[in-house]
Amino acid sequence: MNTTRNCSAVLFDLDGTLLNTIDDLAASANHVLEFLGLPVRSRSEIQSFVGNGIVKLISRILPGGADDPRFEAADREFRAYYNEHCADRTKPYPGILPLLENLKKDGYRTAIVSNKADFAVTKLSEIYFPGLIGAAVGEDGRMPKKPAPDMPRKALSAIKVPPERAVYVGDSEVDIQTAENAGIDCILVTWGFREEAFLRAQGAKVFASDPEELERWIRSGKF
Repeated sequence: MNTTRNCSAVLFDLDGTLLNTIDDLAASANHVLEFLGLPVRSRSEIQSFVGNGIVKLISRILPGGADDPRFEAADREFRAYYNEHCADRTKPYPGILPLLENLKKDGYRTAIVSNKADFAVTKLSEIYFPGLIGAAVGEDGRMPKKPAPDMPRKALSAIKVPPERAVYVGDSEVDIQTAENAGIDCILVTWGFREEAFLRAQGAKVFASDPEELERWIRSGKF
């Protein structure tokens, strides 16, 4: 564990951290498979495929991967369908809204950094967290995705906080690598899309089992 930090900002992953998006992601992925006349995948399979953006998700659900001749059609269909249905069954995890409200009230700056397509990040942030998030950075094709440090650096620049004053909160191995690459401390939540044992094997050390515990970690600065 590091020494106490003077933490004034929190960067959040979105899927599996702030929002439970898996039902809408699974429905959209299976819509694409049905559209192409392919067998659908289980919810747990699709959950294991998410975290690296739409391109990776599509490559993982198609039999031929990224080289599948149906890839471009699948990608277009997913984006169009998910744009219309990204909020059908998606919802914040219990306790997330009070957490964000408390952080804002006490002057913490916040941002979302996600490999989800930027159109969906913006839309979902506006639907579920109006006035509570200082910046939202999604995948737009113009910079490397997480775990590259570019997206968190863009978010920190937008909220005007240096890396040493921030903490990154996520739920996956991608988030662990992202925080390390960006030089930001990291807290992993255990309610998301990966198991705690798996995350520990990936090097995670600080965990929160609910938003109340997460808030205590953030305020303590002892990452």
